[in-house]
Amino acid sequence: MPSQVSAGKVGTDSTVWNRMLLLHAHVENRLSTALQRRHGLGLSEYRALSFLDQAENDELRMQELADKLGLNQSSVTRLVGRLNSAEFTYRDLCPDDKRGVYTVITDAGRRRYQEASATYNETLSAALDEVAATDPAIAAILATARETA
Repeated sequence: MPSQVSAGKVGTDSTVWNRMLLLHAHVENRLSTALQRRHGLGLSEYRALSFLDQAENDELRMQELADKLGLNQSSVTRLVGRLNSAEFTYRDLCPDDKRGVYTVITDAGRRRYQEASATYNETLSAALDEVAATDPAIAAILATARETA
């Protein structure tokens, strides 16, 4: 029955989840530090530029960007304010709905994103490899994920 889970499975899932959280924390810390030091970007700023770079017409509604980043409306408004101040994005009104606000990536924002992408990818691989070197279970998960990507 789905509502009944054995105590052994709960303990195992909890242990695995905690290891994944440690992996996530390690990787996020490394990425944040590298992006800030080398490019003056926070991790959320980098990810926002990434989503905007990939978006149709280089723009996303504020709520859509918030959803993609996993941020609330207030947090994404502050983040976009920082990107606007740096001239990496600008705000544009939706032509069909004057209440709708888009965030649009600028050429400067695209350049900064592209410059930071190599740092992001190199740091991500190194951080994952560091954890994999000390945790065989995580190494196996990463190997499987990398093979299927």
